[in-house]
Amino acid sequence: MALKDFPIATLSCSCQNLFAPRPPAAAPPGAGRDAPPALPGNISSESALAHSPATPLTAEPSARLSGTVRVPGDKSISHRALIFGALAVGETRITGLLEGADVLATAEAMRRLGADVERHADGSWSVHGVGVGGLREPEQPLDFGNSGTGARLVMGLVAGHPITATFIGDASLSRRPMGRVIAPLTDMGATFHARAGGRLPLTLIGARRAMPIAYPLPVASAQVKSAVLLAGLNAPGQTTVIEATPTRDHTERMLKAFGADVQIEAGPRGLLAIRLTGEPELKPCAITVPGDPSSAAFPVVAALLTPGSEIVVQGITLNPHRAGLYTTLKEMGGDIEVMNQRDEGGEPVADLRVRSSRLRGIEAPPERAA
Repeated sequence: MALKDFPIATLSCSCQNLFAPRPPAAAPPGAGRDAPPALPGNISSESALAHSPATPLTAEPSARLSGTVRVPGDKSISHRALIFGALAVGETRITGLLEGADVLATAEAMRRLGADVERHADGSWSVHGVGVGGLREPEQPLDFGNSGTGARLVMGLVAGHPITATFIGDASLSRRPMGRVIAPLTDMGATFHARAGGRLPLTLIGARRAMPIAYPLPVASAQVKSAVLLAGLNAPGQTTVIEATPTRDHTERMLKAFGADVQIEAGPRGLLAIRLTGEPELKPCAITVPGDPSSAAFPVVAALLTPGSEIVVQGITLNPHRAGLYTTLKEMGGDIEVMNQRDEGGEPVADLRVRSSRLRGIEAPPERAA
């Protein structure tokens, strides 16, 4: 049985639409002028933020796996592509965007903050940005559903602008404390009115004039780091985040791709200082969101373990903070060939050719599981 017989990815077979965007949902009865604005691409906010019904899948043994796999786009990079597109002056074109509920909530938030966000018939997206400092005060709350990443990143974005916005989410997101983001953004001049423990719903009053800070992260968090850097975009001078433990660097990479001045300096005792020069004019660029390495893990491991298999996984990010599994599998004897290496939106991207292999046990360093 060939890989194409399995509903695990976008392939030339009957299951090729498993990860394709769902058709736009019809507007609910009675929707009118008082209804929330439709999501980009005419996807309703109700349909975007609701869970899809469960669909049963059946797995059967296979003699061998073969074929080409393209997995869904990376969620972390999808969020950031929309946000930086909204801050650039001009049109940013995005392909491969992950169209899950979390990312669609960020797309709608950018729209409510003044950017023109549109999904095209070919599945690509365009964002006409308003420039750093040009955000519009939203007339309605920013609803992030269950997306902690979207909420925290956009809090940083709003905190650096002299506007007021209310952040809401579903029951799960409303239970999660936002204090780790609130603390540094307050230091930069923003004001927060939140439930006990810094929980949603909360209202954020952005800084009249954002102040650059040097902020040592008390705990490793790419979301807190990103929120501070996003607020620092509209602050004069240099905003610095200091890491004791390196975290995902998607924000720094994409900032550079959009033309921001970001310097990364190694310091004593393994400290890392990320320095951003504020008030840049971000330039739009074409972003191809690479495939999610976590989603790619399933077909890769299946091919390694199934005798006679050979597959190609196209266009996944091999960001050093995300590729630990593939490094480990190669150390275990996995036949994984890295092909067509390239840079897309600041991210290292490649195709992987994977052949069945006899794996051996190794001792993997604990930091790879972080």
